[in-house]
Amino acid sequence: MTFNTVLIANRGEIAVRVIRTVHAMGLQAVAIYSDADAAAPHVLAADKAVHIGPAAASESYLNIDKVIAAAHSAGAQAIHPGYGFLSENAEFAARCEKEGITFIGPPASAMEKMGDKITARATVESRDVPTVPGISRPGLSDDDIIAAAPDIGFPVLIKPSAGGGGKGMHRVEEIDKLPAALKSARREAASSFGDDTLFMEHFVDTPRHIEVQIVADSHGNVVHLGERECSLQRRHQKVIEEAPSALLDEKTRAEIGQAACDAARACGYLGAGTVEFIVSAKQPEKFFFMEMNTRLQVEHPVTELVTGVDLVEWQIRVARGEQIPLRQDQIRLNGHAVEARVYAEDAAAGFLPTGGTVGELSWPTGEGVRVDSGIRSGQIIGSDYDPMLAKVITYADHRKAALARLDQALGRTVVEGVVTNLNFNRFLVTRPEVIAGDLDTGLLDRIVGDYADPTRPVAAFVRAVLAQVERRENHKIRGSNESPGSHLVAAGASALSAVWTVGDGWRGNERRAPIRMLFTDETSDDGVIEVELVPADTFGVGNAAGTDTSNTAGTGAGNAAGTGAGHQVSTKVQNTADASAWTVTVGDNTHSVVVQDLIGADRARKISVDEGAFTTWTVPAPGYVTGPEGTFELTRITKATQLEAAAGAGSGSITSPMPGTVIAVEVESGSEVEEGQAVVVIEAMKMEHTLTAEIAGEVTVEVAVGDKVTTGQVLAGVEPKE
Repeated sequence: MTFNTVLIANRGEIAVRVIRTVHAMGLQAVAIYSDADAAAPHVLAADKAVHIGPAAASESYLNIDKVIAAAHSAGAQAIHPGYGFLSENAEFAARCEKEGITFIGPPASAMEKMGDKITARATVESRDVPTVPGISRPGLSDDDIIAAAPDIGFPVLIKPSAGGGGKGMHRVEEIDKLPAALKSARREAASSFGDDTLFMEHFVDTPRHIEVQIVADSHGNVVHLGERECSLQRRHQKVIEEAPSALLDEKTRAEIGQAACDAARACGYLGAGTVEFIVSAKQPEKFFFMEMNTRLQVEHPVTELVTGVDLVEWQIRVARGEQIPLRQDQIRLNGHAVEARVYAEDAAAGFLPTGGTVGELSWPTGEGVRVDSGIRSGQIIGSDYDPMLAKVITYADHRKAALARLDQALGRTVVEGVVTNLNFNRFLVTRPEVIAGDLDTGLLDRIVGDYADPTRPVAAFVRAVLAQVERRENHKIRGSNESPGSHLVAAGASALSAVWTVGDGWRGNERRAPIRMLFTDETSDDGVIEVELVPADTFGVGNAAGTDTSNTAGTGAGNAAGTGAGHQVSTKVQNTADASAWTVTVGDNTHSVVVQDLIGADRARKISVDEGAFTTWTVPAPGYVTGPEGTFELTRITKATQLEAAAGAGSGSITSPMPGTVIAVEVESGSEVEEGQAVVVIEAMKMEHTLTAEIAGEVTVEVAVGDKVTTGQVLAGVEPKE
């Protein structure tokens, strides 16, 4: 099983990370890429790269024939699948073996046993590994599951038998909610895994998600490398992970590690894998098998940092037929490591997926800091793939120091051009509950309401400066008849929704609760322009994206404007003697701002606030204000757009809050719908988003299943009842 060239059948940060170890071992790395990834970092890092198709994963990264053909054409004798895509596909592993290619992962037989969760439960139970009470057998119908629910006890957790990563999992509190949840779970499972088989388990009280890293070789050796705590999650998607867990004592750690090794032996496992357990925070000595992920995990870096083991290297060594380098009694857990996933999503807008073109990047460095990234400046982040952009990982001698170091590292991270969850991650790792280690899988959902987006006041006055700069330039270049900043609007910008009832101003990224900016004196000759920050509820309308807008002008923590709902904040922008220098007054606070043109960039500028008190901001054309705290897209509001918005208000337009694909239409055109009824379901970055009617009436559907949609596109309209 010798090989000198490895094809990485994946993309993004995991492909870059695998290539790093492949090169360190003196091997050649081959990348594959879709149309969307032609100049992605993993392509640039590899020795060779093979194009395998269009952006859609089904036509590229998930196409077994194309991946195998790429390996042959590049002379790769081995394939590393990373995680996601084909990493847990037994058919793919078997095909590699048939083609004479070494699959760097477990045998197909182990994948088949553990890839199907129903079979997995039965397999580990044969080794006396404890499992959660539930109903689990092939071919369960919706009626079977509903009938079993009362005996299992609510709350229950619906789970797909195939796949992983939390896709298709639904927690249900009441029996009346089961039919709708089962319908959605089957649809998600079929879409993600090609298999809509479901089973159901009791939802453990105050559950904590604990997983154990195992590695097994062909010589009969199976070891575990400690556990990871993955309880900070939403929609069953992990956000913050750490190693080791603050919950387990040494006795329980040894017992759960042994159970994980027994699970691996039960399925004849080879290579690196993860056995996941659910543990009650109230009874940490009791743990239950949840599933086994037959691949490398996203969060594997925290294990690497506390053990000093390169897990990808061990994977490759096992695939070459070598023994695991260490025995169980030689493995030590030293210090503590924490990882934060950096997602392209807007925490202030219900974690809606975002996207855009990546601007300036700045990753933290220093002692105890590691970054696994798969993005570069200029890269377009679309809706075709998972929203994870990178991982920021920190290590220290003890847990509190590792958390503090992670907070600092996230504060030094800049991803311009894309709205990310960086600030939300900082919010999480500084919460008292998290610092104390008082975790469970529901914690994030309970505290998310306390999160206040800190971008609004800063973005507001920076935007005001930009508007004044553009006003001056427009006057010089195009004459006094041009509206200030009008050339910043992207061509073909869609009409705004009914949320816009003001006559003129700027709006922020439509996935955020907006800060409206009304220019109250555009004709002043004294160099001063006044801008009012207007709260959303001033005009008595809702937010098009369905987010909470009550704090738009600032009542939440960290909002410098500090105003209450319905209160307007006056902002004054004034040019100084230096043409590039400005003063901006927001309420009672005055800030100095310097605007610099960037050489070689089309209307791109750096805006420095308070002599470096804020990290430098970049404003790339056609109109974004971006920085370490987030990104806002600038769009000019005109009288015409106001009229269009008002016209659309009566129809109850349902618009897409993000780019994505229509995966379900729940009603027919011409039918009657009630307020809150599901109308269209779209998928973006592997997550489902159900859009509902805001008013009752007759619905007209404008899209069909399979349609690609853009942000702001009208999907359906509801004509109110007479």
